[in-house]
Amino acid sequence: MIKLIVFLFLVKVVLAGIDLSVRPSQTIGVSGILKCEGKPASGVLVKLYDHDTLSVDDKIASGRTDAQGRFSISGTGHEVSRITPKFNIYHDCKDGLTPCQRKVSIYIPKSYINQGRNANKIYDAGIIELAGQFSGETRDCLH
Repeated sequence: MIKLIVFLFLVKVVLAGIDLSVRPSQTIGVSGILKCEGKPASGVLVKLYDHDTLSVDDKIASGRTDAQGRFSISGTGHEVSRITPKFNIYHDCKDGLTPCQRKVSIYIPKSYINQGRNANKIYDAGIIELAGQFSGETRDCLH
């Protein structure tokens, strides 16, 4: 009888979509506008990550800028501790024929982390001009 009760409980949990894990849902969102020499940077890849110090960063979401250079992405990470959110921008602005893309990483303040699965508080990155050099900028061929 106990097995039946446990089984029915688990079925109810699955059907209701309840998460029994010890890793709580933490949602983050970011939006902004990317420019290249003052013009909209369209089609630029933007990825949202949970930065991990001792392992590979966990990708939370990705997207591309629209024709006006606008982007808005959000996603959910699952960690026992608080996530360390950042977003990466992969672009070719003022890059010439140099192989691979320029990669800019920007950390998002932890105050923008939302508990649960809804990004109620979105980090506004503002207007970012990609033509200049950024501190910590790298190159990435395999994003």
